[in-house]
Amino acid sequence: MLFTPLLALATYAAAAPAGAGLSLSLSSTSKSTPVTASATATSSTSAAAAPSPTMAYASDDPNYSYLDQYQSGTPEPIIGAAGANILGPQNIPLERQSPDFMAPPTTDSGSVENVKWPMAISHNRVQDGGWARQQNEHDVPLATAMAGVNMRLKAGAIREMHWHVTAEWGYVIAGSCRVNVVDQLGRNYLADVYPGDLWYFPQGIPHSIQGLDDTADGCEFLLVLDDGSFSEDSTFLLTDWMAHVPKEVLAKNFRVNASAFDHIPGEQLWIFPSAVPTESVASANPVSPQGQALLPYTFAASKAPATNVTGGSVKVVDSRTFNVSTTIAVAEVTVVPGGIRELHWHPTQPEWTFYL
Repeated sequence: MLFTPLLALATYAAAAPAGAGLSLSLSSTSKSTPVTASATATSSTSAAAAPSPTMAYASDDPNYSYLDQYQSGTPEPIIGAAGANILGPQNIPLERQSPDFMAPPTTDSGSVENVKWPMAISHNRVQDGGWARQQNEHDVPLATAMAGVNMRLKAGAIREMHWHVTAEWGYVIAGSCRVNVVDQLGRNYLADVYPGDLWYFPQGIPHSIQGLDDTADGCEFLLVLDDGSFSEDSTFLLTDWMAHVPKEVLAKNFRVNASAFDHIPGEQLWIFPSAVPTESVASANPVSPQGQALLPYTFAASKAPATNVTGGSVKVVDSRTFNVSTTIAVAEVTVVPGGIRELHWHPTQPEWTFYL
């Protein structure tokens, strides 16, 4: 890979502040020779003793990664003369991905809660038409502010109309899809999105997603929810709701004969196959007496220019450019080989990162 693209998300979108950077340039004499101060005695008192450091200087150990070394051999927790080989069983593929766990740098101090999670070991819910896997605070207890879902829909397949108490932010990884939204006033919104594009559905807003076939067989996308306890298995589904409402109540509510509901599903569909839409968004968008939604729920971030910097590029989208996205902001960062995202931190917002 020639570069490392990643998404860094924060749970605040209004004029999201940049992370505070730290850059130090030091020049000193040799660390092994402390500077000695001397003074001419002005009385019978002898000269003051030379100062000495109160603790050892920081190590000059470069702490090179064992990543390359582990790819061609058996990972072992050996650092120079320290450590020893493993006599028991090993999970070599996983150890090769986590060299800093196996042979931690000398700068490590104390214990830190787990801060990363591979989607590859998340439980995958597979159905006719697609699949989804997730990461929430059950996997990473530290991640209380955001949860993530990686979902795939085949062409035509639909993630059925649903809603939840958390806001949903979406990023198209590959392919294309059509999103459908009905806001709290009954206004409709329909749009097609492509790789690098975004959507945002505020909490409680019903929405659905359908895979298209104009660029690939459906789509794959990343969802980020602004609550670490979110579960993709606990959303409020339209089919599940209707399956638990007596048909005579449905008939009276919609002012039709009860037989109109003879073929509704007896349980939730969640993801299900369907035909690929043939109409354009303009033709397919339903006409509502309430009109169209005022704010767009999608943003063509793929067409927004990135800012090139030394070591890579960055593209930031927050509520200043994507007005409806009030709880989540994103920085799409590309780091070239040898580049570094400089040391920084966020005083008030957490960060959730996904590597592409």
